[in-house]
Amino acid sequence: MFTQLSDAKINFYRENGFVQIDNVLTESEVEELKQYVEEVMASSGDKVVKNGDKNYARVLNQRVNTWRDHAGMCKFAFHLRLADLARQLTGAQGIRFFHDHSLWKDPLDSAPTPWHQDLPKWPMVESGALSIWIALEDVDENNGCMMFIPKSHRIKDIKNISLTGQDNIFEYVQGTEFSEDRAVCVPLKAGSCTFHDGLTFHYAHANKTEQPRKSYAIIYFPDGTRFDGKQHVTTKDFDLQKGQPLVTCLTPRLI
Repeated sequence: MFTQLSDAKINFYRENGFVQIDNVLTESEVEELKQYVEEVMASSGDKVVKNGDKNYARVLNQRVNTWRDHAGMCKFAFHLRLADLARQLTGAQGIRFFHDHSLWKDPLDSAPTPWHQDLPKWPMVESGALSIWIALEDVDENNGCMMFIPKSHRIKDIKNISLTGQDNIFEYVQGTEFSEDRAVCVPLKAGSCTFHDGLTFHYAHANKTEQPRKSYAIIYFPDGTRFDGKQHVTTKDFDLQKGQPLVTCLTPRLI
């Protein structure tokens, strides 16, 4: 069954660039998804080393496109109830799948995920893409919950911020409206989620506990979004031309 969001939730998302939605998954769905995610991570071997930087795994020990490695993940990657929430929040006529990823912060040895935007990493001309971030166990400041800067989705044309570099995103914005002092911390219960726009500044605390912080994210984008020509793991095997609609067999329209 689909979930009808309140006008308050939709308006909050459009005004602030993020929103919390509780209980998007049932307890049994959380346990099922957690099992699949654990199997994906166990079968993937070593921690992620990105561009030769071993510190990357301290920020995020993640796996992208898990749905291509584990059939059980498809049930959630292409879950129409979740995609419909993205449709309601954006007001788009159609929603396409971009990719998914399991996002772990390992126990004790993790580092914070620095403030950044997602959209500069994605090959899209238009803004409007968004992520659902689902907690697979309770999260707070001690084990890696998310923080957001309200209204920062209005800020465009900032460089891609490395998750292991020295860049500070706040050096690229003027005034105090988008300062770190305005950050909103969003602890979640297992099965609850946040949605955030691809331009919204966001951050995740380090995991200081003795258990991994397990979460699952899916990225969606409005149907009609065009390819900007940048290579990406989701587009590199296709002959897409700059300015074409971002449509491949890996980016199906879900709803």
